[in-house]
Amino acid sequence: MSPVKEKNILVGIAYNAYDPLTERKQERPSEESVEQMAKEVLTTVTELGYMAFILPLHKSFINFLNRLKDLNADVIINLCEAFAGHPQLEANVAAAFELLGEAFTGNDSRTLSLCLNKFKTKAVLKSCGLPTAPARLVDAPDAKLDFPFPVIVKPNTEDASLGVSGESVVTDAEGLAKQVQRILDIYEQPALVEAYIEGREFNVAVFEDAKPEALPVSEIDFSKMPEGQTHILSYEAKWLPDDILYTTTPPICPAPIDDALKAKLQDAAVKAFQAVGCRDYARVDFRMDKKGRIYILEVNPNPDISLNAGYARGLAAAGIEYKAFWKKLIVKTLARKVKK
Repeated sequence: MSPVKEKNILVGIAYNAYDPLTERKQERPSEESVEQMAKEVLTTVTELGYMAFILPLHKSFINFLNRLKDLNADVIINLCEAFAGHPQLEANVAAAFELLGEAFTGNDSRTLSLCLNKFKTKAVLKSCGLPTAPARLVDAPDAKLDFPFPVIVKPNTEDASLGVSGESVVTDAEGLAKQVQRILDIYEQPALVEAYIEGREFNVAVFEDAKPEALPVSEIDFSKMPEGQTHILSYEAKWLPDDILYTTTPPICPAPIDDALKAKLQDAAVKAFQAVGCRDYARVDFRMDKKGRIYILEVNPNPDISLNAGYARGLAAAGIEYKAFWKKLIVKTLARKVKK
């Protein structure tokens, strides 16, 4: 395939559009944020001098693919996190791009599928010698555990902290049964029950240019949370600006940590990125217990990369301009297309 002249590159920005008729109302803030992110990326890409268009994914996948074919973009920026309100179908969008031979940014369908399944991801990380907390996949409220309380209970195949609240951390069998049943009823899937790590929470963004490199470590500051609140980053803390948990769990980047811990977290983040087959970018979330032991919570292969989100904050802390990030990704993605 012959190279495309840069000034003639057409960039399509694909994202999943929120549909109030098919999606859960309580998830509207996180779903609508994707559209805002797409608009910010459109502005950035246009300012770089590229021709660009928005490609929303509504409830008709056929219409989405037909428009994709008609517009014939050279590069697709893939911001799709779900289809018809189902994060479990996120990988299917990437798979469609692959089948059509489209060059797209971000992770491929295999990695997106793997990382959405938290339990499988933990197994892969563990097999690579990376630290994860004890966990079990549970599909009945009366399940018995082989590790002690407290535990945290969350949907196994959701993202954006969906289904995670202060009540998700439980200290006895009665609380466990209640939270597992809630997951089964609302999300219609098994629950991931994981040992709760009391301590600090960090995340590390990874950017793959020539090779994967960890950006500065970010920490969630729990010190201002109301007394009695569980120190976790719940859905409310992530997505509801008017909620007190949102305003009292600010991220700090770079995190106030020593060089040894910084190196430990960044090294583990890059290894996790590679273990699950990531490309381009991802974010790795950690907890650290009171003895200084770190545990990988999950690998997010499709993190929020809007201007006010954690990934962009990591880029800024690393001295990488938002425009430069997108420029590098577009050039890199186009190179993947040319090599075919």
